[in-house]
Amino acid sequence: MKAVLGDTVIAEAPREDLISIEGNWYFPPAGVHQELLVESPTPYTCPWKGECQYFTVQVGGDRFADRAWSYPHPYPSGIERVGKDFSGYVAFWKEIRVID
Repeated sequence: MKAVLGDTVIAEAPREDLISIEGNWYFPPAGVHQELLVESPTPYTCPWKGECQYFTVQVGGDRFADRAWSYPHPYPSGIERVGKDFSGYVAFWKEIRVID
C-alpha cells in the first residue's frame, strides 16, 4: 500500500505490514520517507493510545501541517487493545491518500 500526495509517495509497505486503527492505516517506520516529515509542536494525547507526535508533510515547496501522526511510545494497554505494537507507526489524513 502507498500513502501519496499528488504524485509523491510518502510511505509504502505491504498491506500485511500496516496496522489499521480506528479506520486509519498506520505504516511501519521503515516504510515512511522520513525526509518528507517535519515534527510539529501540536500537542495531543489520546486517552487510550498515549501521547501523539504530529508531523508537517513537505512536498516540493508545499507544507501540509499536521497531516501525519505517530505514537512513539503508546500505552501498553493501547498496544494490547490493538493487538500489535504500533510504536512509531505513521498514519496520514486529508490530502494524503492511502491506496493499494
